[in-house]
Amino acid sequence: MAKSQVPDSVLVQMYISGNEDALATLINRYQSRIFGFIYSKVNDRDIADDYFQETFIRVINTLKSKKYYDEKGKFLSWVLRIANNLIVDDFRKNKNIKMLRDTEEFSIFSIIKDATPSVESNLISTQIGYDLRKIIEELPLDQQEVLKMRFFQEMTFKEISEATNVSMNTSLGRMRYAINNMRKIIEKNQIYLTA
Repeated sequence: MAKSQVPDSVLVQMYISGNEDALATLINRYQSRIFGFIYSKVNDRDIADDYFQETFIRVINTLKSKKYYDEKGKFLSWVLRIANNLIVDDFRKNKNIKMLRDTEEFSIFSIIKDATPSVESNLISTQIGYDLRKIIEELPLDQQEVLKMRFFQEMTFKEISEATNVSMNTSLGRMRYAINNMRKIIEKNQIYLTA
């Protein structure tokens, strides 16, 4: 069986048993999702690189010391929870870290598509994107977070709840509040999001 087809839990056990390549396979498998998750929170590539490295230092230390790792849980969710905890801890210590900002990788424009873009459709898309960004920025941070994880990172609510260390019901509730609050903002400001 090729390493690309080996389940995460088997790769983790292989790594704990001394196979360094097993961890490299896991990192390669999830690198873009983990980095994207971190980058969406800090909006700075250098800071995201630092958090990515620190996250895997913690992963390595935990696995090598055979501390808590729940094999029943998903490896990706476990790593995202470590990354999230690192960022939240630093954010609490240093309020200057910017979190939850719209980025090029996670811009609202990534979901607005037009098969035949014209000048008019580009202007409309630009205005819609601007309006949506403004609406999202008015939401509380926890609602912004779940909205971006769900729609821009395409995470499941289970993955979101594990990454943010809250229950799935809390994640679902935050999404529901985010959507309701967006509707209220749209109605209050009479914003039209269709061409």
